[in-house]
Amino acid sequence: MTLRVPAFAVPAFALTWWLAGYLIGRDPGRPALRWASAGLVAYAIGVVSWTTAPGSRTAEILICLPALAWAGSVVALLPLSPAERRPIDIGALVLGVSFQLMVVALPGAGKLVALTPLVGALILLWRNHDQVVPRSLPLALSGMAFLYAASLAVLLLPLDAGGPVPALAANGLDLLVFGYLVAVAHAMGGGERLRPDLRRSLVAGLGVLVLVGLPAMLTMYETRGNDLVTVLQFVPLAVAATAAGLTGRLSRLIDRVALSGDKRLRNDRAALFLNADALLRLRERRRLAEVGEPEFLRLTRRALDDFNDLNRLSRSPLTDLPVVARRVAGRGDDQPRARARELRAVLRESVSALRPAGPFDTGEDWRYYNTLQFCGVLGLNPYARRLRLDGLSREARMAVDWFRRHVPRDVMRQWQREAAMVVAGRLWTEAFSSDISRHAMPNPS
Repeated sequence: MTLRVPAFAVPAFALTWWLAGYLIGRDPGRPALRWASAGLVAYAIGVVSWTTAPGSRTAEILICLPALAWAGSVVALLPLSPAERRPIDIGALVLGVSFQLMVVALPGAGKLVALTPLVGALILLWRNHDQVVPRSLPLALSGMAFLYAASLAVLLLPLDAGGPVPALAANGLDLLVFGYLVAVAHAMGGGERLRPDLRRSLVAGLGVLVLVGLPAMLTMYETRGNDLVTVLQFVPLAVAATAAGLTGRLSRLIDRVALSGDKRLRNDRAALFLNADALLRLRERRRLAEVGEPEFLRLTRRALDDFNDLNRLSRSPLTDLPVVARRVAGRGDDQPRARARELRAVLRESVSALRPAGPFDTGEDWRYYNTLQFCGVLGLNPYARRLRLDGLSREARMAVDWFRRHVPRDVMRQWQREAAMVVAGRLWTEAFSSDISRHAMPNPS
């Protein structure tokens, strides 16, 4: 093993593993981030395999897997309606498994078939480019996909391009940029800032590379030829890189273990961690009127989806609504968590305002209220196989039974989107009542 190999392998492994941890830690519930993280981990493991067994079948398979994960992430970013998303998600899963089996079975250059789902996903993204945020995302992802395909072809085809190390390095760089683009899309979709949070995590990742990666690199060079020692050098590097990417979540996990006997202290520290994370990701406060109607609607829909997740709500730009500011004024607690609680109260009141007069019903004029109240505010999933009804009110039981018997899942999701538009219209009117005529939200009916 020459010095060139560990000099490439260690930084490539550390940075991709760190970014995978950062994406998962940013929001584990978002499929686009999970897929991107999976692709980065596959590449990192592929680098280890290529370091110990260059050009081996296992290494080639691992290096190809990020293309499939990349396709899954692009599909998750598609701005689809509920009726459109379900068949595409199912089709993407079936095709992903099929092409993964083909990657394993086919030799050498045949593994380039892994690029096919990625091409299909990018075509779908371009077809919906007018609804994608940011607008430049399809072009940026397509450019990186082309470069990734070129570097993958150099690895798998019998081409003389200076050996595998430059191609592997280019491959890793493409994946790092792709992970960054997915993080940008996630941040902009949620109305969050990215740079302060990413910059802080990157400093930790670079610290890991210097403090842990440099000794690992030197050890690999001094013990060249010993594959076991080489592989073991990547273990502490992976642990440290994971810690750098998941700093906030690991701190909360440590608190749960170390402070298990002091619930009050644990909850107080959890609130502080939440406020600290939210401060890094909140946009600079500005008049919400500047965001425009389409983004305001998207932010309202996201806030309703995240109604029971105070962590996500604390990062929503809607915490700067005038009604929220009035509620927290004078309380001496203007932190993100306090604003998130007030935003949740405002959203709950907006949903309650949708309730028609009279006793509970399931008629046409009740569909928006029932959808948001029971599937959003109460967080019930009527289609769950083992939904526990203990402690639910009579109305909630009746609503769950009605959804199960008479409302398909896709219809319920469409109603959620339409109801969110109604709630957004109310919030927009209350926030900017002095300029209602110019900023009226559309009627979903």
